[in-house]
Amino acid sequence: MVDLESLINNRKKLYACLIITYATGAGERATISPCCSIAKVSINTYCIFMCGRYAFIPPSIVILEQIDLGAIAPRFNIAPSQQIPIIRQDPETGDLHSTYARWGLIPFWAKDKKIGNKMINARAETVMQKPAFRAAFKYRRCLIPSSGFYEWDKLGKKSQPYFVTMKNTKVFAFAGLWEFWTEQETGQTIESATIITTAVNALLRRIHDRMPAIVPPEKYEQWLAKDTPPEQLTDLLHPYPAELMDMYPVSDLVNNPRNDVPGCIKQIKLPGFE
Repeated sequence: MVDLESLINNRKKLYACLIITYATGAGERATISPCCSIAKVSINTYCIFMCGRYAFIPPSIVILEQIDLGAIAPRFNIAPSQQIPIIRQDPETGDLHSTYARWGLIPFWAKDKKIGNKMINARAETVMQKPAFRAAFKYRRCLIPSSGFYEWDKLGKKSQPYFVTMKNTKVFAFAGLWEFWTEQETGQTIESATIITTAVNALLRRIHDRMPAIVPPEKYEQWLAKDTPPEQLTDLLHPYPAELMDMYPVSDLVNNPRNDVPGCIKQIKLPGFE
């Protein structure tokens, strides 16, 4: 079994994944919420799928002391089209390694990279059939390390953000896909990724109808292995058990991507929430 925390602590294999990622979203609704003000990005497209908010922070002081993070700094509010860490299997050697990919998958056959703005999520129910995702689902699966994600509850004209995390683990992983795309004019190659979403569990049902697909730790190798049968892969994309997760309200600080501060994940008091 792949131990994600061990991988994250392995400098040789996972230098870029020494971070815990908070994933997120207002997800797959056509409603435009206040969290959608991202400069220089067509965020209206994102809101139809998952109005994403990511963050990454060093897992612990110990890792900070042992690993040279270079210029990497804690982040609490990453938006779609930015770089996110992924863990994947090397196509040639089969070894696990990490890299960064742009959030918003650009299909290899796309004429314009802007299509990635519409591809920040892939629905588990149709991922094997959709032209944008089926090749990546078959050949280029990845894990996106995480310690929590945001979801928004639409309350009249206001959207209330919540932070969703695990009860008994600091690190878990979303099911993801990655892809490469080459710009014909410049020859530049961009690697991009998407988060697979699935039906919501009982915990999140009160605020939403979708959630990221979370891969159980004992299934990491199965998800990444190139020879795993498709039916076994889809079995990993069911809603994660609600009893293993926790959720609490946070302030609307996270709505603005310019607010890249720890306060984004701080719990607030909300009348009626238990």
